Amino acid sequence: MILLSSIINKFEGRFFDRYRATILPSHKKALWAMKRCRKKHGPHMLARCTNDNCGELTYIPHSCGHRSCPHCQNHEGWQWIENQLNKQLPAEYYLLTFTLPKQLRKLAWMNQKQVYSLMFQCIQELLKIFTRNDRQLQGTAGFTAILHTHSRQLDYHPHIHVVMPAAGINTKTSLWRVKSSKYIFSHKALAKVFRAKVLKTLVDNNLQVPKDCPKKWVVDCKNVGNGDKALIYLGRYLYKGVIQEKDIVKSENGMVTFKYIDSKTKHWKTRTVTGEHFLWLLMQHVLPKGFRKARCYGFLHPCSKKIIKLLQHIVRFNPLRMFKKLKQRAKITCKCCGAEMKIICAMIPASRVQQTAHFT
Repeated sequence: MILLSSIINKFEGRFFDRYRATILPSHKKALWAMKRCRKKHGPHMLARCTNDNCGELTYIPHSCGHRSCPHCQNHEGWQWIENQLNKQLPAEYYLLTFTLPKQLRKLAWMNQKQVYSLMFQCIQELLKIFTRNDRQLQGTAGFTAILHTHSRQLDYHPHIHVVMPAAGINTKTSLWRVKSSKYIFSHKALAKVFRAKVLKTLVDNNLQVPKDCPKKWVVDCKNVGNGDKALIYLGRYLYKGVIQEKDIVKSENGMVTFKYIDSKTKHWKTRTVTGEHFLWLLMQHVLPKGFRKARCYGFLHPCSKKIIKLLQHIVRFNPLRMFKKLKQRAKITCKCCGAEMKIICAMIPASRVQQTAHFT
């Protein structure tokens, strides 16, 4: 397996030379963090064996914790998945995908935080209106939205996935309504309203809409059963960047080759680019600092936990019966006695570690 840190070390200089005019501070921070992740020259943690008869002390390289790093935040990702699965309700779930057309991608790249926020805002308003006006639902919607900025080939392709139960709560009558059909809403109607809302919002925020903006936009809608597979699939890549190191096939002669699954044929394909362009493909998906890429709305909002538990109790639905306990954080074991070790100090500089202890 080819480590991403080795590619960064090899092509970082050429990357900065070629993309100097477009590199953002967030890109530099991401490269710096991923290059040092779990390395001996980075910060360390000090762990102590919990066995009183042993008391072994060990220094362990720190993870960088960056949300674009393929090594980090796996535990946090599974925690998010478990939280979403615990909020499941007895209804058919649908996966909606709202895609920004290619003519607007340059505008989105130049105004990332603003355009991404406007996309979330438009989708929130859109789905709440459709749910309220639907003949079968006639209530308040609940859904989870996740921003993705990449295609399978790692090109810039901003879109938002929405996992949504076909259900609604009528706040006036306190009725819980569900809907079962091939599509929760007409994808053509969703696309038309989504286009109108986004363009109006962009103009209202003084953003110049290109003249060649298409008249037809794409919104995909499909049934995903009880929603567990869709939530697990999206949650696995919530914190771990846009590529896994096992998908990097080779790095030689100044070129990097990686593999991906073609969306049409569902077969594995490869793409080969220069090393510096590969780093650019990764960096263009580093989100602005503090921007939340996953958001919950309506009765699935984090502040609506009591409503969810009440609904699950009334309809006698226990989501925990459907799933096994998800992955737990891996324990650190002592090399001397095999007992569990406990972290007693973190973020220790590598220079101090070299002076006081051995590396593990």
